[in-house]
Amino acid sequence: MSPTSNLLQQQCFQIRRPSLSHSILKRQGERSSLLVFPRKFHSFSELRSLGFSIQIDSVSSPVVRGSRLFPSRCAVEKFTDAFEPDQSQNAATEPAQIPNNKDTSFLKILKGANSILPQVVLASTALALLYPPSFTWFTSRYYAPALGFLMFAVGVNSSEKDFLEAFNRPAVIFSGYIGQFVVKPLLGFVFGTISMTIFGLPTSLGAGIMLTSCVSGAQLSNYATFLTDPPMAPLSIVMTSFSTATAVFITPILSFLLIGKRLPVDVKGMVSSILQIVVTPIAAGLFLNRFFPRICNAFRPFLPPLSVFVTALCVGAPLAINIDSVMSPFGASILLLVIAFHLSAFVAGYYLTGLVFPNAPDVKGLQRTLSYETGMQSSLLALALANRFFQDPLVGVPPAISVVIMSLMGFSLVMVWAKKKDK
Repeated sequence: MSPTSNLLQQQCFQIRRPSLSHSILKRQGERSSLLVFPRKFHSFSELRSLGFSIQIDSVSSPVVRGSRLFPSRCAVEKFTDAFEPDQSQNAATEPAQIPNNKDTSFLKILKGANSILPQVVLASTALALLYPPSFTWFTSRYYAPALGFLMFAVGVNSSEKDFLEAFNRPAVIFSGYIGQFVVKPLLGFVFGTISMTIFGLPTSLGAGIMLTSCVSGAQLSNYATFLTDPPMAPLSIVMTSFSTATAVFITPILSFLLIGKRLPVDVKGMVSSILQIVVTPIAAGLFLNRFFPRICNAFRPFLPPLSVFVTALCVGAPLAINIDSVMSPFGASILLLVIAFHLSAFVAGYYLTGLVFPNAPDVKGLQRTLSYETGMQSSLLALALANRFFQDPLVGVPPAISVVIMSLMGFSLVMVWAKKKDK
């Protein structure tokens, strides 16, 4: 019989693992543990390969029969002679916990990067206005990959569970869909027409406002909802995902109905572009999250800071590149129209939700959530479509301004509503 078998016949071992702390029982100052394993283990090496640390405690009754290993409840006693743990052993184990704490803090910093997103939006806007060359290198050819990365991040942080929970409220989802693709396009048509008839702006600028109103919801609305009403975040994700997925068909149709007679629109090309920019990245993120969770867990903490950085580029670059148009004689007019468009969308989403769901127990949360969904849309997608399918560069000016105005107004509402909830 091997020395290990002889030892196990005289000693009872206790297995401790931090992740199984719920199985440790404490009573009368003595520590005891009871672990239930899904199968039997045959050696120390097999247990250590799973990450368990094994400490041998003295008891009188054997716990090993034959060659199999049966963990059981053991009273902890001090070892004597060669089996008594010394100070050097404790000193060797303590430093190993320090990197874990540092890693945890580092991960918290990475995951909390999104909390500075409002400040980043303001800083990038100011930097683009004061020093445009800081963003002009981020040309239009990078917009589609950047938007695809943000959509991929949404997919990685989503799962089928989010959809199942939110699908229990189909009326709310449908209302958000109506806000996205009925209320908002109507507002876009109204303000686009006003820009051409009352303000006398070029047709291409009016078309840009209408195109901005035809795209799906922005992933920033999900984060804004999380900051204001965390329980509503899954519902916001479902509404944005649903509008994004169906934008493959709805956006080209709306664009054709609103501006097809004024400017040429390549419906087939737009469908292909949306499939590449939106559907494929989200599907890839969901696939990785579902079938390769360990890979997702490895790079997920780095997505928030990268998303903040990409968002800063996506906010500052359009403004810097189109700085001449913004500062042109009609720049103030288009800025005013874009502000009025988004303000009307935020207000319509808030009050229409109160009229449709007056008796809902969480009506205020629903109002805020659908206000974000209606007022915030993927202006970057509209900008990418404008740069690709419209020859006149003025079509991209309203979406470029919308990126900044939408972000500033949305996160301003976050700060206002969050303060009201705290009171």
